[in-house]
Amino acid sequence: MSAGQARREINRLDNDIAVLEKKRAELEQKEAEKARRINDVQKSITKNTSASTLSSKSKQIRGYQTDIAKLSKNKVDTTRKIADKQKKRAEKAAKLRSEEAVEKKKEVKTQQTIQRGYERRIKELAAQVHEQNAVPLAKQNSLEGDSIEYDVFVSHAWEDKSSFVDEFVSELLLLGIRAWYDTQQMAWGDSMRERIDKGLGNARFGVAIISPSYIAKDKYWTKTELDGLFQLESVNGKMLLPIWHDITKKEVMEYSPIVAGRLAMTTATMTPKEIAEELAKMLGESYAEELA
Repeated sequence: MSAGQARREINRLDNDIAVLEKKRAELEQKEAEKARRINDVQKSITKNTSASTLSSKSKQIRGYQTDIAKLSKNKVDTTRKIADKQKKRAEKAAKLRSEEAVEKKKEVKTQQTIQRGYERRIKELAAQVHEQNAVPLAKQNSLEGDSIEYDVFVSHAWEDKSSFVDEFVSELLLLGIRAWYDTQQMAWGDSMRERIDKGLGNARFGVAIISPSYIAKDKYWTKTELDGLFQLESVNGKMLLPIWHDITKKEVMEYSPIVAGRLAMTTATMTPKEIAEELAKMLGESYAEELA
């Protein structure tokens, strides 16, 4: 018997026991009512009661006593049935605990197998990412023509790093997506404009994390990056991929109707992992197969 079957049997027995206990309560109530009537009749008999009336009342009392005897027998039978059902329920409960223990062991084993598979896959992906992206920053800066190509340029406000961008970029790297991210591609002493220009120029797509911080009036670099993406898009075709983060459509519309008109992913309904997977699908079948 499976745990599910045992639970159904216990539920059925619980219902049966409830019905029987209700019946026993009704029998006890009727029994008490008959006893009350006997008491009332007995109180009505006095020394002045005639012989014929006394005979009638005695017969009435015997009738009530007969009823009480029948009710008592039914109550005993019902109590016995309740005890039988409770015994069966205890046996089913013990069986259920045994089956649940077995199922729990199977579930734990399955979860451990899945977890080991995840960990193995993550290690494989991390190794691939390390091979592709673990070139020291000083060496990257010295490569001829800075010819490294990126799948995506991640344009963002630094205020959004901890709440979304860091995790999002980590998910991209786990999927083998080459991302230009200032934390990884900028070294101490680098020219920001030069590095950003080259990053934009060598990326297939530009992901802009549109947030209140991103569109703030004092944000020079985010505006510069967004303008650069629009300029490159006019030459290379579709390039800008917006992600809305903690922002409303009204706020985006007030900042730029053009940006608001773009179909965007949103962190309000999607996790960093889910958005990264959508991006991987766009980048080609090879990444889509990694997701399968």
